[in-house]
Amino acid sequence: MNSRKYSAIVFDLGNVLIPFDYTIALNQLNEIENNLGNRFIEFYNTNYHLHRNFEKGLISELDFITKMLEAVDNKIDAETFCRLFSDIFTANEDVVSLLPLLKKDYKLFLLSNTNSIHQKYGWQKYNFLKYFDEMILSHKVKSIKPEEEIYREVEKASGLQSAEHFYIDDIEEYVNVAKKIGWDAVQFVGYETLLSDLKSRNIL
Repeated sequence: MNSRKYSAIVFDLGNVLIPFDYTIALNQLNEIENNLGNRFIEFYNTNYHLHRNFEKGLISELDFITKMLEAVDNKIDAETFCRLFSDIFTANEDVVSLLPLLKKDYKLFLLSNTNSIHQKYGWQKYNFLKYFDEMILSHKVKSIKPEEEIYREVEKASGLQSAEHFYIDDIEEYVNVAKKIGWDAVQFVGYETLLSDLKSRNIL
């Protein structure tokens, strides 16, 4: 029986609360010009450090957009790129429905590797964000998972002991780091499993 006391529930954003699918953007680019999306994703994957550095706030939005527009031969403008790059999210309504229930008894935190474009054009519109006490975003704190520092930023925000945090993330590596620093954490594989994880800990 789990007798641990939890005070904060920490959610990852992408593929937990909001699944995303880059093929939506790539298909739209391919419609603009044959193979444009395919060329873009090849460039993106080959230069993935640009994505990580942008998430970490180490390169500016303008510099990132400029490099991405070069990758699509400047066939679209900056505004169109931002929209296509961000029109990849949908809400996982089942998981979202847990937020108001959890909010009654726990502090809620969002911990996300994300960037300013996805925030502004992609997910900032979601009403469920109001349930979070604070959002710890990689590009704001200049640290990305799996770096320990970004998890410690959550603790600074919560003012709680490590052991009082319960974390949900779809990436096993990020879950393992949370456990290593003293949090309890589970890998998100689906709503039913998450529900079981929460109930087994008497969180719900």
